[in-house]
Amino acid sequence: MSIQIMASGEEYDAIIVGSGAGGGMASKILAEAGLAVAVVEAGADFDPALDEHRTQLRFPWESPRRGAGTVRPFGDFDAAIGGWEIDGEPYTRGQGSEFDWFRSRMLGGRTNHWGRISLRFGPLDFKRKDLDGMGDNWPIGYDDIKPYYDRVDKLIGVFGSKEGIHNEPDGFFLPPPKPRLHELYIQRGAKKANIPIIPSRLSILTRPVNNDRGVCFFCSQCNRACQVYGDFSAGTCLVKPAMKKGKVDLYTHAMVRKVTTDDKGEATGVSYVSKVDMKEYKLRSRVVVLGASACESARIMLNSKSKSHPNGIGNSTGYVGRYLHDSTGADRMGIMPELMGRERYNEDGVGGMHIYTPWWLNEKGLDFARGYHIEYWGGMGMPSYGFGGGMDTMRKYIKDEFGNPSPAGGYGEGLKKDIRTFYGSTVGMSGRGESIPQYSNYCEIDNNVVDKYGIPVLKFHYKWTDQELKQAKHMHDTFEEILTSMGAIILGNKPGPESQYGLHKPGRIIHEVGTTRMGNDPKTSVLNSNCQAHDCKNLFVVDGGPFVSQADKNPTWTILALSMRTSEYIIDQLKKKNI
Repeated sequence: MSIQIMASGEEYDAIIVGSGAGGGMASKILAEAGLAVAVVEAGADFDPALDEHRTQLRFPWESPRRGAGTVRPFGDFDAAIGGWEIDGEPYTRGQGSEFDWFRSRMLGGRTNHWGRISLRFGPLDFKRKDLDGMGDNWPIGYDDIKPYYDRVDKLIGVFGSKEGIHNEPDGFFLPPPKPRLHELYIQRGAKKANIPIIPSRLSILTRPVNNDRGVCFFCSQCNRACQVYGDFSAGTCLVKPAMKKGKVDLYTHAMVRKVTTDDKGEATGVSYVSKVDMKEYKLRSRVVVLGASACESARIMLNSKSKSHPNGIGNSTGYVGRYLHDSTGADRMGIMPELMGRERYNEDGVGGMHIYTPWWLNEKGLDFARGYHIEYWGGMGMPSYGFGGGMDTMRKYIKDEFGNPSPAGGYGEGLKKDIRTFYGSTVGMSGRGESIPQYSNYCEIDNNVVDKYGIPVLKFHYKWTDQELKQAKHMHDTFEEILTSMGAIILGNKPGPESQYGLHKPGRIIHEVGTTRMGNDPKTSVLNSNCQAHDCKNLFVVDGGPFVSQADKNPTWTILALSMRTSEYIIDQLKKKNI
């Protein structure tokens, strides 16, 4: 049952705020255990199989805005409703701070348009302080979460290969797709540079896992959300199945203002503002589960002030919002002369990379802590609007028989010739790494600004440290080594300290975690090892907020595994009447 707006006198067993990876998994586990569940989503319902929502298999020229990201941040056809800037939903930054906050406003959240890179954290990733003395160790280790990783693999499906790499744990894999031509060249270059390449690990079905989902048909458009549910999105793979099997009410267009509490300080439900009529409504429950994203959940908790929780629920020691951190990111691109003017054929593959470089220098005594992985891209995907706009830039790197730069093709017939020449010859790589959690990187409530729903907004304080800058420099050294070894012409100048070595702004990789981190000591953490608030036993957080550190891996698979683990703990505690 999908509910647009309703003031309910019913008391649910659990209210789940957010429907992304964490909230979606919680809805499935709790509902299938027989609990009455309310899922509260700030955006609209979304199903990529419905024609009114479908963006997959549409030609670029069908775009009403010629592909511009003015409505959707990555272009009209990307399954991303939301963005870094949303009308009427501002956020602010402290002096000298940089942080761009991506919000998703749709069922399934960011899992509709993400890269499906589905990596387990390794044994070292939970105990990094033991290696470099920085940050803190998690209160749990890999063995605690491994059984849940295994179950997530089998439930959702992930392709990959068993490699036996200690800190890149193997799972239960579907067959991976073969490398495409540009990826074979990357493999060649990486091998010469002694940098490992393995098949990537993406939650895209290359074999069936159940009767409700189809198998990938290699259109390379996973970012548009799959109409046969061949890739993982929380709405199609978790929330909608939970609604079919259990008692789940879905509240859409509902902006949660706060968690409500009783005189004892225990959670009683949530208060939200309807985007439909701009009125405030309340829902009641025995348990509240926040999965609204690391920063949004922190915002809700900080705004949930009461006599029992004067600084916000779960915030008695002031740690809510602290230790915010995002992945590091830097990119480089080149042209393969051997691939210029290549024959055109269907090379789509899955919607993402077929090969991947895991971090290969653990415990090597570098001048920075932690590490990064490398994602690869290029080849002959469907050209989008704007393709060809960089032809002048590319041509200046191509020399004629006299060693002089080739003249630019300009426009018209010359431009068409250039596009045909360069199409399929470009390759690129992106580093995605682990930053060091800092107490000084945080979000707080800006008491001087509210959004259009009257809810106080977040203010961000964030700066990269030398650790991240040195890591970005190492990324670019590696990129140039691989590109040179594979015979590519490297585009652009190598970024230096004046541009922070090409490091993206914090928040731009959309991997932010750590605002409600778990720990055994209530004085220095917000949640216990079961993602249960120290200050409020019937409040739980299942997004990236509980992360103590991030690893170089994408956080989604760990969010899913932790949410499954926490949800089963909630069921156990309800049965024992401890909550």
